[in-house]
Amino acid sequence: MNRILREVSHRPWPIPHGPWVMAQQWHDLLFAHWRVPQVVLQPLLPGGLELDLYHGEAWLAVVPFRMAGVRFRGLPAIPGTSNFPELNVRTYVLHRGKPGIWFFSLDASKPLAVMAARAWFHLPYFHARMSCRENDGSIEYVSTRIHRGALPAEFRARYASIGPVFHSRPGTLEHFLTERYCLFARNNRGQILCDEIHHPPWPLQLAQAQFAENSMATQIGITLGDPDLLHFAKRQDVVVWPPKPE
Repeated sequence: MNRILREVSHRPWPIPHGPWVMAQQWHDLLFAHWRVPQVVLQPLLPGGLELDLYHGEAWLAVVPFRMAGVRFRGLPAIPGTSNFPELNVRTYVLHRGKPGIWFFSLDASKPLAVMAARAWFHLPYFHARMSCRENDGSIEYVSTRIHRGALPAEFRARYASIGPVFHSRPGTLEHFLTERYCLFARNNRGQILCDEIHHPPWPLQLAQAQFAENSMATQIGITLGDPDLLHFAKRQDVVVWPPKPE
């Protein structure tokens, strides 16, 4: 973790005060992005958040990946609960001028992880039946939401990298979409919280993908066609701070 925290020049603001509380690794991640009219997305956000636009355009992402090595500070990863697939639906927002991510949903295959993230980070996690495996150079990813009382959501895709690794440059669309260091959430009292994170610059690659099923955005009334932009990242190391009111 010391290596991660030494690399900070790419951050848009300083490392948070106080110790981080959780470490994670993200593997075989796909950033699948769609342009969505801001008049569609803005009403879906809670009060206090506004869409963060790139050249006047709003973006929605579906992000499948595999968690590994999830552990609390000072403790080892717990076998059987620290490695699991996760699948996010997110957009890009501002809170009092601070850029971050707003999650419409986060599906995970471990019920304990779902309960803990809902209780502590106030994020909309859902239990899903999921698999993520490499096959002949591609990632085969399947997710079906089984969370009791939740709207259905299903994802089946095959994706792979198709180019060399690169780091996005400030001012580019890739940088705008990926270099984000705050996850916004809302607690039961309606307060906006910021979950600060840190990681090295994203090691991005261009990607290709075939989607057999993608109903992840129907929960918010949006039907997604072919994505406008695809990127892949083989691995990212992340540390997380506890959520704080903004």
